[in-house]
Amino acid sequence: MLTRFVVRSFLCALFVTVHLTVKAPAADRPQYEHANIVIPKATADEPKLNKLSVPLAVGYLEQGTVAWSGQRKCITCHTNGTYMTVRPALTAKLGKPSEATREFFLATLKTFATEDRAKLKKSTRPAAVIYLAAGLAEWDAHVTKQLSPETEQALSLMFEIQLDTGTWGTETCWPPYESDAFHEATVAAMAAATAPGWLKKVADAKDEKKLVAVEKLKSYLRTEPTQHDYSRTLLLWANSRMTGLVDDTRKQELIAMLLKQQREDGGWSIRTFASPDKWGKGNREKKLRDEPEFGAPPSDGHMTGLAIIVLREAGVPASDVRIQKGIAWLTSNQRASGRWWTRSLNTDSWHFITYSGTAFPLLALQMCDALP
Repeated sequence: MLTRFVVRSFLCALFVTVHLTVKAPAADRPQYEHANIVIPKATADEPKLNKLSVPLAVGYLEQGTVAWSGQRKCITCHTNGTYMTVRPALTAKLGKPSEATREFFLATLKTFATEDRAKLKKSTRPAAVIYLAAGLAEWDAHVTKQLSPETEQALSLMFEIQLDTGTWGTETCWPPYESDAFHEATVAAMAAATAPGWLKKVADAKDEKKLVAVEKLKSYLRTEPTQHDYSRTLLLWANSRMTGLVDDTRKQELIAMLLKQQREDGGWSIRTFASPDKWGKGNREKKLRDEPEFGAPPSDGHMTGLAIIVLREAGVPASDVRIQKGIAWLTSNQRASGRWWTRSLNTDSWHFITYSGTAFPLLALQMCDALP
C-alpha cells in the first residue's frame, strides 16, 4: 500500500512540477530530467512542509535514481550510488528498492569486468567500482539477506584496482564524495564488511590475495592522517562496520567531535566539517568563502542525516537528547518537493547533494524509530 501511495503522491507532485518547469527560464534547468521524469532545480528558498512527508521524499529518491541512470548512464556517488548504499536499508519500512537500479548496476559490472584494469584505476572509475560493490553489498544485506555471486565479483574487482597504498585513485575535485582518497577507502571498507559473510568466506578459504588487500585497506585507514572532520566522521562510520579501525579511546573522541559540531537549532552543517581549502585540492575555496552564509552556515539535510546515522551506528542511543534535537530538526525542515535542502560544495547549478541530503534523513529517522 505504501509503495502505491508513494507513486501516486509523487506523480501528482510531478504533474505540477512538469508544468512549472516548462514555464521556467532556460537557466533554471531541472535537477534531474529523463523521459517523463522532470525534477525541478533545488533552491534554498523552497518552502518547508508543515508536516513530514515520507512519500514525497521516497518519490524523489526513486525518480532521481532512474533519471540519473537513464540520462547519464553511469554510477555516481551522489545519486544512484547513494540510492544503492542507503535505500536497501529502508526495505523493511518502505518496501523493496528499485530493481531497475540494481539491474543498471549489474549491467555496469558486466561492462567493467571486461575493461582493462589499468583503465579502471583512472578518473572517476575507481569511485564507480567502489560504489558498485557497496551498493550490491547493501542490497544483499537488507533485501535478499544472502551474499550474491555478483557482489562477490564486484568486491573482487574493487580490490583488483586497489593501489599499493591501500586506497584507490580519485579525482579529488568534487567534495564531499570525491574530496579525497580517504573517502573512497571508507566506502570500500563498509562494502567489504557489509556484504553478508564475505570477510568470513575469504578468511575460511585462506584467500591470501584478498586477505592481504583487506589488511592494506585497514592499515591505510588506521594510519592515514585525516584532513578534516568530515573524513573523521566517515572513519567512525566505517569502524562501526569493519571494527578495529580505531581503538575505544579514539572512537569516543570521534563521537565527541561529531556531537560538538551540532548547531544550536539541532542540525549539523557540512560546512563546519572542513575549512574551504581542505576540500579536495582546495579548488572550491573561493566559491565557499564567497557564499553569503560563510560566517554562519545553516544546518543541512546531508550532514544532519549523516551525523545521526553515524552516531547511532557508533552506539549512541536514539533517546539521547542531542539525537532527538537532530530528529526534531529533520522533521521540521523538509521542503515542499520532499527534499531536504543542502547547498552544493561545488557549484550553485545542480545541488545534487540534496539527493544524499534526502536519503540520509530518511535512514536517520528510521534508525530513531521516527519514520511514520
